[in-house]
Amino acid sequence: MNATCSNDNQAPFSNQLLQKPFVPGGWWTGTAILLVLYCIYEQISFATSRHRAGFKSVRGPQYAVPLVGCIIAMVKNPYQFWEDQRKYSFPGLSWNSLCGKFMIFTTDAEISRRVFTFNDPETLLMAVHPSGKNILGEGNLAFMHGPPHKAIRKSFLSLFTRKALATYVELQDGIIREHLKQWQQVEGEREIRLFVRDLNVATSRSVFAGPYFESKEEIEKFGKAFLHMTEGFLALPICIPGTAVWKGKQGRLYILDLLEKAAARSKASMKEGNAPRCLMDFWAQRCLEEIREAEEQKVAAAGHTTDRAVADTVMDFLFASQDATTSAVVWVTVLMADYPDVLQKVREEQSRLRPDLIAPITGEVLNEMVYTRQVVKEVLRFRPPAPMVPQIAQKPFRLTEDYVAPKGALIMPSIVAANMQGFSNPSVFDPDRFSPDRKEDIKYQKNFLTFGHGPHYCVGKDYAVNQIICFLANMSTSCEWTRRKTKSDDSDWLYLPTIYPADSLITLKVAAQS
Repeated sequence: MNATCSNDNQAPFSNQLLQKPFVPGGWWTGTAILLVLYCIYEQISFATSRHRAGFKSVRGPQYAVPLVGCIIAMVKNPYQFWEDQRKYSFPGLSWNSLCGKFMIFTTDAEISRRVFTFNDPETLLMAVHPSGKNILGEGNLAFMHGPPHKAIRKSFLSLFTRKALATYVELQDGIIREHLKQWQQVEGEREIRLFVRDLNVATSRSVFAGPYFESKEEIEKFGKAFLHMTEGFLALPICIPGTAVWKGKQGRLYILDLLEKAAARSKASMKEGNAPRCLMDFWAQRCLEEIREAEEQKVAAAGHTTDRAVADTVMDFLFASQDATTSAVVWVTVLMADYPDVLQKVREEQSRLRPDLIAPITGEVLNEMVYTRQVVKEVLRFRPPAPMVPQIAQKPFRLTEDYVAPKGALIMPSIVAANMQGFSNPSVFDPDRFSPDRKEDIKYQKNFLTFGHGPHYCVGKDYAVNQIICFLANMSTSCEWTRRKTKSDDSDWLYLPTIYPADSLITLKVAAQS
C-alpha cells in the first residue's frame, strides 16, 4: 500500500531530468573533453601519416599546432615559413599541418615531376583556392581531367603555332609601347606592380579577343571585373552579396557574357574567310573545323566548341596569364635595375637586331633575341611566378620507395626548390647559364618546372615568354630606370598569390637613345 502510494506520487524519471536546472558548465566541460580528444587524435594521425618504412619519419616540426596548424606562421611571414619548411629536407620531403590538413612538402625535382604527371580522381587532383570554383567557375581548366581535358588541350594546339604567335607579337609590341609612353609621363617614384598589371590586362584582352569588344565602356568594365576576380582570391572564402568573393564571381559572369558575344562574332568572321586577328579567331577556326568534322561523321560536336565554352576557356587563359606574367615582368624590371651589366648586354643585342627602334617587333626578329631570351628564362628560373602547385591525394599515393602519402594529404611540390637543383651556383642570377656554350637549360631541363609538367603543363608558355621578351626589348631601349630598396635584399617576397618583390619602387625616365 505504501509502495503504491510512493510510486503514484513519484514523477517519471524523464520529467525529473527536465526539471533539473540547466548547468552551462556541464556542456562546456563536455565540449572541452571532445576538443581535447580530437586534438590528441589529430596528433596521433599526423604521427602515423608521416611514418616511413624502417621506423623512420618524414622530417618536419615535432608537433603541429592543434586545429590551425601552420596557417598563422604562413600568413605572418610566408617567405620565411616556406624557407624554413624547405630546410627540413632539401631535397626531399617534409611535413606540416595546414588548418588541420596533413601536408607533405616536396623539394625534390624528380618527385615533383612525378606528382605533376598525375591528374585524375584515382590518384591526384589539383588543389585550387577554396574560392576557386566561385570565382573561376566549375568548368575551369584547373578542375578538368580525363578525356574532356585531353580533347580541349588538343584543340589548343592551333592557338600557339608560329603563325599565331607572330600575330600575337605584333599586338603585344604595340600595347607595350603604348603603356611605356604612359609610364614615362608619370613623374617620380612609383610601385611598378600596379602599372605592370594594367599593361598585362590590356595585352591579354587585345591578344585574346581584342577586335570584338564594342566600346570603351566595355573595356573599362572588363578591367574592373578582372580586378574583382583577383581581389577575390586574396579575401576570406565567403561568397555572399557584398564580399570580395561575390564581387569576383560577378566579375567572372560579366566577362563571360562579353566573351560569349565575342566568340559568336569571331566565328562569323572566320566563316567569311577573314584572316585571324587574335587568339579567339585561331580557336574559332579550329572549332569550326571540329564542328564540320562532327557533322560529316553525324555525331555531336565536342562541348568545347560552343560559344559559351569558348568564352569560358578564353577567360581561363586571361586569368592564368595575368598573375603569372605580371609577376615575371615585375621581377624582370627590378632585376634589370639590380644587374645593370645584364641590362647593358640586352641593350647591345637590341641595338644590333633593331637599328630602327621605331619599327614594330616581329615574330622573326623576336626569335633572334638570343641573349634577351636567356635573361627571361633565367628570371623565370630564379623567381618562378607560381612557387608551388598543390595536389590532393585521392588515395594513398607513393612518393618514394619508403613513403606513401595518405589519402586526403595535401602534396605541395616546390617549383622554387626544383629550379634550384642541378644548375651551377643556382642562387646566383646568371643568364649565361642558358647560353649555347653552357646549355644548362638542356642539361637540367627536368628540374626547370616553372611551367609545370604533365597534364597541366602550361599550353601558353611560348605566348608568356614572348610577352616578357617583348617587354624587356622595348623597355630596355626606351627607358632608363632605377630601383629603391626598402630592405637590403629580396629575401622577403610577397605572395599575391604569385610571388613579387617586397618592394618594386621604380623611378623611370625616357632613355636618351629613344
